Amino acid sequence: MLALRLTFGFFIVLCWNGAHAHPGKVNTEGCHTHRKTSEYHCHEDRIKAKVEPVVPPNQTAQPPAQVQASMESNELLKLDYEGFTLWIDCKERAVIRFRYTAQRDNGNVKRYDQFELGPGAPAACQQFSSHAYGNGYDRGHQVPANHLDDSVNAIHQSNYMANILPQTSQMNRGAWLLTEEIIECYRDIDALLVLGGVIWGQDTSNDIFTSSHGVRTPDYFYKVIVRGTGADERAIAWVVPNSTEATKRKLDHFLVSIDELEKLTGEQFPVADYAKHDKPATSWLIPYGCNKS
Repeated sequence: MLALRLTFGFFIVLCWNGAHAHPGKVNTEGCHTHRKTSEYHCHEDRIKAKVEPVVPPNQTAQPPAQVQASMESNELLKLDYEGFTLWIDCKERAVIRFRYTAQRDNGNVKRYDQFELGPGAPAACQQFSSHAYGNGYDRGHQVPANHLDDSVNAIHQSNYMANILPQTSQMNRGAWLLTEEIIECYRDIDALLVLGGVIWGQDTSNDIFTSSHGVRTPDYFYKVIVRGTGADERAIAWVVPNSTEATKRKLDHFLVSIDELEKLTGEQFPVADYAKHDKPATSWLIPYGCNKS
């Protein structure tokens, strides 16, 4: 049983200073500086940017994709990228939820190496920098590039910092990676609904990137995988600590039921009621011969 004592702030009211209508051109992020007050601010109704694909060697360019940005109940910024959706808490300058469907692996687009801030979100909702975090922390993907490898554009978009948060290298390359490998294998069996997000926690000792990147370091990350439909629906969930202890061999220690996760996060997950109370004894096993690339 995973015992956590945490407080949560998933329902953040964003304050858009100076959001009243007034003349003035905006940049590609929907932002500009007010001529009279010298205040830099953004207009949510004018946020819509084209993404110019960066094509890795030997890949064919696809038509430019669009990032659809919209505010949800004046609380969160929803970003619809190609193949995945992020919810950004602008107060935190960070993604707090993600969702995508992992389908049969029919692609082999190489991973894009560069990280960037990217269009689609106003500067006030983005991290300050795309540079590496350092200090033992990776630029950890919420939605992994490998699950989007049928599209050049989607691979590129997965490296926007909107999809990135500080994760210890042991966690990012350990327990978190193993959840990604499980998805990579099982998506060839069933289409998988994948949902996840952050749990900020109360440990401020790891908040060492607020000056360089403007973002806190989550204490935990959670992930849910749903497969099957109707009576065959199954789900599995983890709450993974963002620590050096979160190695692959310890992944089973982080299993929780959907019911436990809902109580912990305050979120409601689209899982059948009968499946919400089940917690597997072990994580789903990697099938023999699975190609995890």
